[in-house]
Amino acid sequence: MAWPIKYWSRSTHPLKYPHWTVMKILLMGNPNVGKSVLFSRLTGTRTIASNYPGTTVGFTKGYLKLGEEQAEVIDAPGTYTLEPTSKAEEVATEMLKDGDLIINVADATNLERNLNLTLQLLERQVPVIVALNMWDETHHRGINIDVARLEELLGVPVVPTVSVTGQGIKELVSRLPEAATSQTACASSDERWTKIGDIVSQVQSLSHRHHTWREVMEDASNNPAGGALIALLVLFATFWVIRLIGEGIINYVTDPLFNWLWTPLLMKLSLALGSEGFWHDILVGKLINGDIAYLQSMGLLSTGIYIEFGVVIPYIVSFYLILGILEDVGYLPRLAVLMDTFMHRIGLHGYAIIPTILGLGCNVPAIMATRILESRRERFIAATLISIGVPCAALQAMIIGLVGTQGMQYVALVYGSLFISWITIGFILNYAVKGFSPELMIEIPPYRLPPWRVIGEKLWLRVSSFIKEALPIVLGAVLVVNILYMLGVFDFIANIAAPVMSGLLGLPKETVVPLAVGFLRKDIAVGMLAPLGLTAKQLVISSTVLAMFFPCMATFVILARELGATDMLKATGIMIAAALIMGSLQNLIL
Repeated sequence: MAWPIKYWSRSTHPLKYPHWTVMKILLMGNPNVGKSVLFSRLTGTRTIASNYPGTTVGFTKGYLKLGEEQAEVIDAPGTYTLEPTSKAEEVATEMLKDGDLIINVADATNLERNLNLTLQLLERQVPVIVALNMWDETHHRGINIDVARLEELLGVPVVPTVSVTGQGIKELVSRLPEAATSQTACASSDERWTKIGDIVSQVQSLSHRHHTWREVMEDASNNPAGGALIALLVLFATFWVIRLIGEGIINYVTDPLFNWLWTPLLMKLSLALGSEGFWHDILVGKLINGDIAYLQSMGLLSTGIYIEFGVVIPYIVSFYLILGILEDVGYLPRLAVLMDTFMHRIGLHGYAIIPTILGLGCNVPAIMATRILESRRERFIAATLISIGVPCAALQAMIIGLVGTQGMQYVALVYGSLFISWITIGFILNYAVKGFSPELMIEIPPYRLPPWRVIGEKLWLRVSSFIKEALPIVLGAVLVVNILYMLGVFDFIANIAAPVMSGLLGLPKETVVPLAVGFLRKDIAVGMLAPLGLTAKQLVISSTVLAMFFPCMATFVILARELGATDMLKATGIMIAAALIMGSLQNLIL
């Protein structure tokens, strides 16, 4: 495979070949054209996620083997134009300066709109090859495209691809050396659209066909009335399936493994350590009636391991599995459009529903996902609302497991209180925080049946990332709690906060300890409520306050990084006030 020398630039390969010279290939295209799936096809799963220097806009890079050489492939932020209207589009345009070759990923089912970016790329005199993606959908929709004629008119290679199945990927890679610059001169917007119309008229034709069942579903879910009903059904089914899968994994996989394999080993360790003492309490924890109680013992190897792998991971797996399916099927953008009118009332646009739903899995990636929102005002409101009213999967698992023992109506009270708080605070912030909320501009992809391999890869990356991030924090939180217990710090704090706990919230002073631990890890904090003998009412209040109070330490770090110290402190003040007000109202009403 011969590569023109002018395409090459000096770089390094941090993953495997630190001294090789590689070329930089940029993947550029509109949002929702399958660019990220194509990137995965080209590079596999060994990728590096980064922020563009000086911004919070993220991109991903990986490496592609070309014969005996390596090429660095960069998945640039999705953009509709090289005349930027947002930070993401600014970054995508800026990246062009460092690219040696551009793979322009275009949606074959929406050729006219996608060609606007293609022509702008050709005007930049950078070698380009066009991946005409979603090629299978053109046949389903009765769209006929003359690829050879399109290639002739553009003056660069055009390769039909289906990124979700891998169709055309091999041809795309083999034709990369043919990528070429075009003789296209810079044109005004009107001239460019005139040229696009001329190209489309020559290469594309439509034939009549009947709607498929997927297209019928697309029409129904885009309709405000039908879409609202479908949204309710989807969300209800989503949480039902998440709980079904999560509880199934706990009941038939993790609990049996802990009971049959891990508990006997810990009991042997407990005997070896004398069943009590400093190291016993640190590693194994306190024995309850002579046995290990995984939610109460508070040892690194008992509670620390069980909370992560026995309770939280099953729900994380089930949540991210369902989220990945909803993403790849194409439903989430429709939900964003459906929610747009309502979300504007709390200072956001509909796409903010995406980080909100992510928050039901973990608040950390949810806060990071607020980068997709265009204004600083929106990012502040969304991040604050997620921190207050959106419990992560780990916390939900503990609330359902603990409060649910009193009856599911009490779990409903916790979730209802969080939802009311989320709406009320959103209305208040919409009026109090200055700035603007731009209109929603989002591409709606067609419904697709995603391949399980892609969903499985995405699930593995998300779950493994969560384990790497959460396990050190969980173990650290358990260790800190044990040490503070031994030093009597929690007793001192409990005595000081007793008037607030009993007067406003109607809780015993011992609940100060879980509230303090919630700063480190909320799921552990809820687990610490179990041995306190709280009533159903007190469990509802304490769980609600814990959910709304300080987010976990990892979320705090991300809040400070994304919002800045000043806005993070403002958000913290709102959290404390909201938690105390809601807890006090629950104490009065329940």
